[in-house]
Amino acid sequence: MKWFSSISDAPHANDALEQALAPVIAGLAGAQPDLVLLFVSDHHRADHARVADELRKNWPQSLLLGCSAHSVIGGGRELEECPGLSLTAAVLPDVRLQPFHLSAHETPEPKAEIGKPGECLPIPREPPPHFILLADPFSCDVESVISALDVSYPESTKIGGVVSGGTQAGENMLYLGSDTYDSGLVGVALSGNVEIDTIIAQGCRPIGNPMFVTRCHENVLYELDGRPPLEVMQELYESSSPEDQALFRGSLFLGLEMKAGQEEYHQGDFLIRNLAGADQENGALLVATSPRITQVVQFHLRDAHTSAEDLETQLTRYQSRTPHARPAAGGLLFSCLGRGASLYGQADHDSQAFRSHLGDIPLAGFFCNGEIGPIQEQTFLHGYTSAYGLFRARKTA
Repeated sequence: MKWFSSISDAPHANDALEQALAPVIAGLAGAQPDLVLLFVSDHHRADHARVADELRKNWPQSLLLGCSAHSVIGGGRELEECPGLSLTAAVLPDVRLQPFHLSAHETPEPKAEIGKPGECLPIPREPPPHFILLADPFSCDVESVISALDVSYPESTKIGGVVSGGTQAGENMLYLGSDTYDSGLVGVALSGNVEIDTIIAQGCRPIGNPMFVTRCHENVLYELDGRPPLEVMQELYESSSPEDQALFRGSLFLGLEMKAGQEEYHQGDFLIRNLAGADQENGALLVATSPRITQVVQFHLRDAHTSAEDLETQLTRYQSRTPHARPAAGGLLFSCLGRGASLYGQADHDSQAFRSHLGDIPLAGFFCNGEIGPIQEQTFLHGYTSAYGLFRARKTA
């Protein structure tokens, strides 16, 4: 398995494609890639379709997958608020690629006998495939799709992102094989000699103590450990440092446990969700999800330092849990539009952190309107997150 990634910030699409192609072709040394990944910034909007067509001509036997984006990632760089074209080619021996497109508002339904998981796509469950998913935010119910995939393919890894850049329906481009779409979801299932490891950095740190949800209805949280959530928040605010108190105004989130029965909870053990509102009369909170009774939750804060620290923690954890695994040949990074230089005050932060821990693994991707990745073996649509997918062979070729 071999991956090659490059990027160009040339202002003209022809020059950008030529610059990105040259090092990839040199790396391939005559080999034909099985999978070609293309991410193109909106600065090249007028040339999106033409760039994809040129790549198809260059590698007619390869599967093209990609999308337009507000900002792109590749070759160890993150090009934000400027022209960018990211190109990756992967040679994947003994890997079967099965592309698929879901049209606007189409959600696959698992087809199986009662009590048994079944395929929701025309893709066999055995051997378990892994998925790369790219979705248009205006026409795809992403959470329903990934939920159906989790039911049908519980042993499969799903990684991906929601396309950014377009401000209305029809402005985003999705590339799949010989076709280009402006709506729905495109994806590829990979099966055979391939594994996808994931690193999900949500960029938050817990504050206060874990608590049980003792009363809730749908997305309204009425009681935590028998007390109104606003009352708990007020006590937490008063006991916090001035720096943390400032973060309460715009960077306070709720974390929900993903694995019941844990005796201890640490940073990264929670699914982070926005607080959507509050009721001053009864002290209830509106949450951008639906908690359940007895679920453990904990408040979280987010800032640049916390986000950087969390990423370091997750990268270190990955290294410690896979010390003997076959090294990754390549990776994809789906990072939130709210991260990058606007958060850290410097370019290439998450790509550089990745490289400092895992070495010079080719890494590509884009800045997303939502990031798709697993926590505790369940797939979620995240925000403010960097979701990495690392691709490696299962065995020696």
